[in-house]
Amino acid sequence: MRTTTVAEDRAAEPGHPAGRLIRLARRFARPPRGRARRLAACCAALPLAVVSAVLGCRAADTDGITPVPQLLAFLPWLLVPALLGLVLAVAARWPLGCVWALVAAAVTGWFSQPYDAAGGPPGGPVVARVRVLTANLEFGGATKGLLGALRREEPDLVSVQECDTRCGTALDSDAVRESYPYRKVIAVPGDAAHGSAILSKYPLAAEPGVPGKLAMPRAVVRIADRRVQVQVAHPMPPLPGELDVWRAELGRLRAYAAGRGPEPTLIAGDFNATQDHAAFRSLLDTGMRDSAAAVGRSRTPSWPSATTPALGAQIDHVLVSDALRPRAARFLDLPDTDHRALLVDLDLH
Repeated sequence: MRTTTVAEDRAAEPGHPAGRLIRLARRFARPPRGRARRLAACCAALPLAVVSAVLGCRAADTDGITPVPQLLAFLPWLLVPALLGLVLAVAARWPLGCVWALVAAAVTGWFSQPYDAAGGPPGGPVVARVRVLTANLEFGGATKGLLGALRREEPDLVSVQECDTRCGTALDSDAVRESYPYRKVIAVPGDAAHGSAILSKYPLAAEPGVPGKLAMPRAVVRIADRRVQVQVAHPMPPLPGELDVWRAELGRLRAYAAGRGPEPTLIAGDFNATQDHAAFRSLLDTGMRDSAAAVGRSRTPSWPSATTPALGAQIDHVLVSDALRPRAARFLDLPDTDHRALLVDLDLH
């Protein structure tokens, strides 16, 4: 039999402040009564537990294990299960569940804010204006759409991912060579996802790229008598069983960015990562700036194109160092690919 202390007896007296707090705490901790309410509480706890696990990893600055990295790509959409949990907690008359759901929704909203990509002041006057296009062609399927975009938008530098042999052949045509006399194309027969390319209107010298399972070529481009480093990004996606590869390849891109030196640097492509992935934020910590975020487009989805712009994740980026300043960014819809292309206008200082 449980005995009580004098303090507990006094707290239980009517009107005692401590007694009111104890009764309130017991009310919040009390499980819902009735089978239907208990079932609603259990249904509320499940999505709230998933949301809390993902938010916990986000707060701890880690990408965790499957399915956390995959869910982090769609972090703003965690508001949906959080609000579902709130509705179910209200139906269950479960005060603690209501508070849990409200906290989860508030934290999700906090992390969904655009990240800071303003950077410091530019160093010197503008010496050139450069238009950059990055496009994932999904196994070369959007080759025709890419050629149309090149004619319409006339970018100066182009980063292409998933360039298969037909893509390589198309980029080697006389019409493309006339507009882009300088290029670095890697098209692997039998592996449509592996190939990548850099096209340039400016003189280009190929350099060893960042190693990865998918080709990530690099080049030095001469613009207005300045050497500009251009690196294609296409790490493996965070598939179950491939998370170590994904982290390692993003880590190599980070190492390249951290050791870039004073020359203007541009990294463009399909990063298979969003601002909510710790591995991508680590890359930004090197001082590289996300062009879309710098012009207010940090949450514009680029994948999967079937549901964008209503639903999706921004995994296609153009990252630039301080000497390159974004002026505008647009996402382009290309046919026959699951990605939207990203077109960025830059000032080279």
